[in-house]
Amino acid sequence: MKTVSIVLPAKNEARALIDLLPRLRAVHSAAEIIVVDDGSTDETRNVCEASGVQCLSSPYSMGNGAAIKRGARAALGEIVVFMDGDGQHDPADITRLIEKLAEGYDMAVGARDWGSQAGVGRGLANTLYNWLATRMTGHEVADLTSGFRAVRADRFREFLYLLPNGFSYPTTSTMAFFRSAYPVAYVPIKAAQRIGKSHIRPLRDGLRFLLIIFKIATLYSPLKLFVPASAIFFLLGCANYAWTFMHDGRLTNMSTLMWSASVIVFLIGLVSEQITALTYRRHD
Repeated sequence: MKTVSIVLPAKNEARALIDLLPRLRAVHSAAEIIVVDDGSTDETRNVCEASGVQCLSSPYSMGNGAAIKRGARAALGEIVVFMDGDGQHDPADITRLIEKLAEGYDMAVGARDWGSQAGVGRGLANTLYNWLATRMTGHEVADLTSGFRAVRADRFREFLYLLPNGFSYPTTSTMAFFRSAYPVAYVPIKAAQRIGKSHIRPLRDGLRFLLIIFKIATLYSPLKLFVPASAIFFLLGCANYAWTFMHDGRLTNMSTLMWSASVIVFLIGLVSEQITALTYRRHD
């Protein structure tokens, strides 16, 4: 039986950890449990000590992704389970994720239903991300941004250099696994309401979530993003030329500009595709 490590990134989650850590220990007594304290100012360290759980503390906040990377490096288990420290995830679901790995998958992700989404806006955004990721990869992506997942430790560590220090590590790791032909499975779960305040701010993080859409494409296959964009510029140039030719009998600078933009965008896509291919060869 493979050994298991459970990694929980936490920033001021003492209220949730008081209840969560004993439940984890009761359900998975043999597992290694690591709380990565991301510069908390509450009683997170004391709660971990009282529960007999290993706590890796940072002197200041480095971000959710940084906590995930630190925990992944420290974990000794052959399987690493990542879950939020805010009480949303049910420890009983860990067994279901690990069972999926036993079926031959390298990553099993807890997929939230609509009722588990943190508000309508977040739900709509996640639905858009899932649709786009599904189109890009050709595989069903049921929950791209879920932070509850079990992975084979050696596979996951191959992509630590790709993970951002902030949020969106789930997006990056999922697309990296698909790109490298590591099979990914989704397990339906129910997520509870988090305990305490979310660290996500709609205004501050709105642009960041928009950039996730572009990251989905560039992490998997940039040409799938740049070729359609190039085609749109080309068709706009043709439409503008047809209009000006019929009305003025001439070719305008706007049409030439659109065609030039089409070529430039396509060439950028080619370069991006090569850079992406080189990036994923790094661990070889």
